Amino acid sequence: MNKIRVVNKIRAICVYCGSSPGNDAAYVEAGEQLGVALAAAGVKLIYGGGTTGVMGAVAHGTLGAGGEVGAIIPSFLINRETTKAALSTFSDVTITETMHERKHKMFERSDAFVALPGGIGTVEEIVEVMTWSQLGQHRKPIVFANINGFWDPMLGAFDHLRRTGFIHSGHLMQPIVVDRVEAIIPAIVAAAQKIDAPDNGIPSIIDKM
Repeated sequence: MNKIRVVNKIRAICVYCGSSPGNDAAYVEAGEQLGVALAAAGVKLIYGGGTTGVMGAVAHGTLGAGGEVGAIIPSFLINRETTKAALSTFSDVTITETMHERKHKMFERSDAFVALPGGIGTVEEIVEVMTWSQLGQHRKPIVFANINGFWDPMLGAFDHLRRTGFIHSGHLMQPIVVDRVEAIIPAIVAAAQKIDAPDNGIPSIIDKM
């Protein structure tokens, strides 16, 4: 993979993904590959702190390639998605009291968002940042990593919502869909270059959601 040094706008990317490996080895492999790509690009990984499944693969891939990781996890998940010993491998760990606080810290510290395969939590997280985008509260790139067609059903649901008139301000909510891990960072960089000015959202409004 060619090394892409990302500067200015994209300093950290939030990755949402499952704490389980799923039933296709390609999901974990994609997580590790993305971690390596982030490290090669000099972009910090911001993620939910889990050290198992796809989450663990992204973190281990980033660290193994010499990259930086920011782990953000609620205290009640420490013994479910990781352990205190496993978290000690990270130099940047934030432990929150609630999921709400975790999600806001992940949003604030990230310049773009990527959804790898995952479960209900992953869906909820990526849809929330899409909602904020549709409401005009941020312009950060949003990417669905559609590994082996994983997100096809959800993307189909979005198309249905558009056809039936339930997605307004659609021009503000245009997630990027890529099929290959190596396309993720270039797609984010290209999207960021189209944004005239950085926009981190309006915290006073986002905090009420």
